[in-house]
Amino acid sequence: MKIVYDKVGQTKKPFELSVSGVCLKGTLAKSGYHRLRLEGNLEGKIELFCDRCGKEYQQNMNYPLHLTLSDEVIETKDDLDIIEFIDGVIDLEFILQSEITSIQNSYHYCDECENDEEEFEREF
Repeated sequence: MKIVYDKVGQTKKPFELSVSGVCLKGTLAKSGYHRLRLEGNLEGKIELFCDRCGKEYQQNMNYPLHLTLSDEVIETKDDLDIIEFIDGVIDLEFILQSEITSIQNSYHYCDECENDEEEFEREF
């Protein structure tokens, strides 16, 4: 789902989309001359791999997502949750896919390995 940056005003604009079993539901509103505020919630199931045993498993997720979107390059150390869309088109599917990829690339342990303190080494 793509939205033209200039079409978003001060009034919150609702949106909802799903990618790979994860739903992003929220609103977009202008928060400054070159800034928009995305306030939403990620909900659904995501496929993960245990970083200890390699087993694939499903993880339920439900957490808020708050981002600043900009149509120009912003150099700041105050807000690290900024995504720049220089071409003036906001790609919500790109944002959702990026969040899914970020979660999948973190370290995860399945339920069996979560509380296991035994040393573990497996040769493949």
